[in-house]
Amino acid sequence: MSWYYTPKPTVFPAEDFNPSVDAAALRKAMKGFGTDEQAIIDILCARCNWQRQAIAEAFKNELGRDLIKDLKSELGGKFEDVILGLMLPPVNYLCKHLHKAMDGIGTNERALIEILCSQNNEQMHQIAHCYEEMYNRPLAEHVCTETSGDFRRLLTLIITGTRDPPGTVDPDLAIEQAKQMYEAGEGQWGTDESVFTKIMAHSSFDQLEYVFDEYKKLTGRTIEQALKAEVSGDLYNALSAIVECVQMAPHFFAKRLFEAMDGLGTDDTTLIRIIVSRSEIDLQNIKDEFEQMYNKTLMSAVKSETSGDYKKALCALIGDA
Repeated sequence: MSWYYTPKPTVFPAEDFNPSVDAAALRKAMKGFGTDEQAIIDILCARCNWQRQAIAEAFKNELGRDLIKDLKSELGGKFEDVILGLMLPPVNYLCKHLHKAMDGIGTNERALIEILCSQNNEQMHQIAHCYEEMYNRPLAEHVCTETSGDFRRLLTLIITGTRDPPGTVDPDLAIEQAKQMYEAGEGQWGTDESVFTKIMAHSSFDQLEYVFDEYKKLTGRTIEQALKAEVSGDLYNALSAIVECVQMAPHFFAKRLFEAMDGLGTDDTTLIRIIVSRSEIDLQNIKDEFEQMYNKTLMSAVKSETSGDYKKALCALIGDA
């Protein structure tokens, strides 16, 4: 079986936290001519999300101003994207990125996969509920209009939250499911993708660990090898993302970060999204994985791909530890 990891964040609640003091310091950083960007980084990148919400509240109640509006008018570019991302509650932040992935012409399937395939059921319910509140449109319905085929079926099953709760395990069923997957793929001519889709979308991540293990015992091949041989396109990317998140989520996100910075140009949206959204979950684990996989630190990679206050903000979230 793959090994479990204890999620380690890089951003923690600040001790001796005083939202009024922080609100006043932020106001001072933005008041008058010029902006003290470093002060904004020092405060907002070193507070956890509920503390940032409390600062925004104090900013409104004590100073009569809207912190988000002030930040928007003072900041710009990718630095602004990082700071405004930090100010959103985590679920709202992911919903915003899901919407962005589907809004306008074309669809960013990779973003949909990264966000949707890495969630357990409870998280998925929160995201689906929040999305409808924010955009007055069910997430499943929006995803359906932007995707097709088995890929659409898989994402719809994930969104409608039919996955068993964490910890739900049935070893006997795992043997049966491994057989079903074998018979739907390698065991016949042609592939019945719906069997893969159903098992991967319904079973808890804990159960899937057993299924993948049984599959290897049964066929002598890893589930990754089977998927590569049997499935392609967006469906393959989505199913292999689930496999990676089951086996080791930080590995999946480290790989996504590497890809965002590899080659010509930088996929800043992905870079920002992962660093902001994982900073209070498991960014320390992701850093460790990144260094092991690519023989360089995440910090050094980010430093060479970014600049200015944008770089300083990301580095503050990544932390030195």
